[in-house]
Amino acid sequence: MELQPYDILRWHVAAGADEAIGETAVDRFATSAKAVPPPRPVDAAAPEPRRVPAMPHAAMPHAAEPGTSAHQAAEAVDLAALRAAMEAFEGLPLKAAATSTVFGDGNPEAGVMCIGEAPGQEEDRQGLPFVGASGKLLDRMLASIGLDRQSAYITNILPWRPPANRKPTSDEVAACLPFVSRHIDLIDPQLLILFGGAAASALLARGEGINRLRGRWFEYSSPGLPRPIPAIATFHPEYLLCTPEAKREAWHDLLMVKKRLEAGHQN
Repeated sequence: MELQPYDILRWHVAAGADEAIGETAVDRFATSAKAVPPPRPVDAAAPEPRRVPAMPHAAMPHAAEPGTSAHQAAEAVDLAALRAAMEAFEGLPLKAAATSTVFGDGNPEAGVMCIGEAPGQEEDRQGLPFVGASGKLLDRMLASIGLDRQSAYITNILPWRPPANRKPTSDEVAACLPFVSRHIDLIDPQLLILFGGAAASALLARGEGINRLRGRWFEYSSPGLPRPIPAIATFHPEYLLCTPEAKREAWHDLLMVKKRLEAGHQN
């Protein structure tokens, strides 16, 4: 007996197919961004910068000798002091080869903090994180879940560009980790989005690659925070530019962030 179109459709549904896919891929980030309302203007009267007491010496890591990144980061009581400490740090040769200290961008009062790997050439030139091609994609990714640079804060594990955009070494990450940890203390976000394996493995202290870490909620803790912070890892925008088929998984991760934020607003 010849199968009718309805019978074929019913068979596909029974087999687990739950959506129709056309011949041309759909950019979910761009589609969702169209439905996002324009961001609210920032109030003219900016709030006072958040200040956090310097970390007690008893709580500092054992390696926090004077002149180390751990000691200088722990002494910073606000973002301005942290930036000054990073710019004065001379313990990493990587810094001498960079044009700028790429500190952060966005709203320091935001509930979402995004952390990537390291600046690229354009970020090094402008002194801001995520302003090149990957930055444009990041903006679209954030817009797809109703966020932008007025409702999120963005930084990197490394504030200085590795030569030729190479991958940061483990020693470079270890040297910069106290700075980014203190950065998180001072922002004190509601949740963290970690873009790429370097950020995820460093801040979550996990050995798995990004394919195993993404799409799961973890808790990030620090002695300088009043409570653990939910953290989720996903693919770095630079990786998505080279591997567009991974955008489906990244979109799933972003929907998890959106759901978590919506649940928080309802509580």
